[in-house]
Amino acid sequence: MQIGKIPGKKLEEIILNKITYKRDDVLLHAGLGEDSAVVDLKGDLLAIASDPITGTSKNAGYLAVHVACNDLAAVGAEPVGIQVILLLPETIREEEIACLMHEIIETAASIKVEVLGGHTEILSLVSQPITCVTAVGRVKREQLVSSSGARPGDDILITKGVGIEGTYILANDYADLLKEKGVSQKTIDEALKYKDKLSVLKEGLLAAEYGVHAMHDVTEGGLYGALEELSQASNTGFELYLDELPVRTETREITEALGIDPAGLISSGSLLITVPEGERLIELLEEEGVHAWKIGAITAEGRTMIRKGRKEVFSWSNKDELWRLME
Repeated sequence: MQIGKIPGKKLEEIILNKITYKRDDVLLHAGLGEDSAVVDLKGDLLAIASDPITGTSKNAGYLAVHVACNDLAAVGAEPVGIQVILLLPETIREEEIACLMHEIIETAASIKVEVLGGHTEILSLVSQPITCVTAVGRVKREQLVSSSGARPGDDILITKGVGIEGTYILANDYADLLKEKGVSQKTIDEALKYKDKLSVLKEGLLAAEYGVHAMHDVTEGGLYGALEELSQASNTGFELYLDELPVRTETREITEALGIDPAGLISSGSLLITVPEGERLIELLEEEGVHAWKIGAITAEGRTMIRKGRKEVFSWSNKDELWRLME
């Protein structure tokens, strides 16, 4: 099979549709495009999300914590704790394990999240460390948001820009290649600062309190993948305003040098939000130091892109640009 996420229709066919037992106290079940599961504890709700880090080995602990906790923020939940699974190659040194766990513990503490436990194992089957984090959190019933809540007429907002995490990974893992392609050290250094932009806790919790219709964390597949998943989850269409996409200077320079599309690049740190009349929420986010832009609208059906005033059918490669680069 193709490297990367399993395509949505195939995921439903071979995995999601096989999950037939559903409990009454589970409010948000495993589903296409949903970021977290949610359990009713007869008070606040329990949200649960899991994520691996597979596209990079550098700063994997830092990324793993934020990516899993971002999934909770996308349903309006405040993270409480994480469980960590480390699958490690035989060649790893003890000090490398200690360094990885230190990074996880420090990152979790920085967002007031406790490491609750996990599992660590050395395997001959893996060639580099695989870090998996399951995050648990709590959300008030009235503030629960899902990817399936988008409604026709909603504005589509994105925070921070496109390709945030991918820009950081490319600068961190491929600096030599970027220099060969003519990217300056200054641009690479600025892109490395994107590490501080990878959490969406602030905007996720604020948007949930505001009362948005839907949210989705922009991870593998970038904006294209996230928007397609949100559309599938909510059974709606969308219009994407390609000329309005916020592409930061460093992201543009790096992706142009490598010949990749920033809107198809992994982008933890960006949050998709759908809400009627999004201008007021954009103002509130700006007041909290989070930049946001209107990049489209939810429609009843059809998926289209508008480029220079011309409408075209939405299409993308179904593969994250980071994976395409690594092939």
